Amino acid sequence: MTAAPPGPPDVAEQRFRDTVRGLPGRVWIVSLGILVNRVGNFLPVFIVLYLTERGHSAGAAGLVLGVSGLGNVLGNTLGGYLADTLGRRWTIALSGVTTAGLTAAVPYLGPLSAIVAVVGLIGVTSHVYRPAAAAALLDSVTTNRQRLAAFGVFRAAMNTGAALGGVVGGVLAGASYTQLFLGNAAACLLFGVVVAALLRDAPRPREAKDQPAERAAGYRRALADRTLLRFLLMTAVAEFVYIQSTVGLPLHVTDAGFDARDFGLLMGLNGLLVLALELPATGAVARYRPEYVLAAGNLLVGAGLALTGLMTDMTLLAVTVVVWTCGEMITSSVAYAYLGGLTPPHMTGRYQGLHGAAYTVGTGAGPLLGGAAYAVGPWALWGLVAAAGVLSAYLCLPPRRARPAGAPAGLRSGGA
Repeated sequence: MTAAPPGPPDVAEQRFRDTVRGLPGRVWIVSLGILVNRVGNFLPVFIVLYLTERGHSAGAAGLVLGVSGLGNVLGNTLGGYLADTLGRRWTIALSGVTTAGLTAAVPYLGPLSAIVAVVGLIGVTSHVYRPAAAAALLDSVTTNRQRLAAFGVFRAAMNTGAALGGVVGGVLAGASYTQLFLGNAAACLLFGVVVAALLRDAPRPREAKDQPAERAAGYRRALADRTLLRFLLMTAVAEFVYIQSTVGLPLHVTDAGFDARDFGLLMGLNGLLVLALELPATGAVARYRPEYVLAAGNLLVGAGLALTGLMTDMTLLAVTVVVWTCGEMITSSVAYAYLGGLTPPHMTGRYQGLHGAAYTVGTGAGPLLGGAAYAVGPWALWGLVAAAGVLSAYLCLPPRRARPAGAPAGLRSGGA
């Protein structure tokens, strides 16, 4: 795919705003659902505090988080399969309802083994919806600009919900953890109900003779796609880098003589920038080739976080946060849109499921590898982050090998 002619920035931005306004209703329905879900998504944030306050050790809390992380990987892959077979609408509804029931049971569980089992299941069910939600957005958009706009709106809803959820969760946790988890369950149930009531699966195109065989091949067919494998590897490496904002950054802030309040201010700066600027930033990069946007964004994230280790002043640390936040803003929606352009017909759920699995592998391995590197020495972590940032940027670029005859450059389907 070649980029659309850049034109004057104001014209390009107006086109993107027009694209956002013209998005089909299903994009807004799914985004409304994710907003509700994220406002009430308390369990991953508060489960460690809940367990330690009940007398469990930090090691036990880590075990629960580890099992939940493995569940996230399984949930994405299962969700991808269900999205392509059961349909987007009922996969999302199933995820919301089952997660609601399991989450409501958490405050009434006694033995640690029961908590591990139930939270592990929640790790699965709470991520089943993700491939289906992404596939639902992609079903009704055809061009790269529309994909960017759809995922820009979706991300804006996620970020707004997460910001509101932190406040609401803190209030509920201060009152009662039972109220916290019951509130989480109510949000999941409402998410499932909203989608089941309002969303309708898009009509599927008539299958060609060879498409039933491709669908039956499932993930085996998807994993034969080398371009997808390169993208998945890039995703895992990039998420390892990004997750250091919650692993290496707080460690460095403490070592530099600052406290939790200072770390909170830095993360608050990141949240404010994302809420205010991510959608406009997505519109600004919509006219460029996504491979190069992803590469530039990953370089910014890697450079911003790697420079953290050199800064011992809050102002300079804030500058590094701005740098890696800029990278985050221009890559988040572009990655989903780019993957949408890679996806063959009838495989959207599975491609999105593999993307979600790669994402959770990166975010799950990041704390382990980052913590181990920091134990060797801060220089080891920040050097590793810099190298991984460069690697993730390189993996975004199209390989130099010859393309198959008739294959276009860049994305394999869709246009600007």
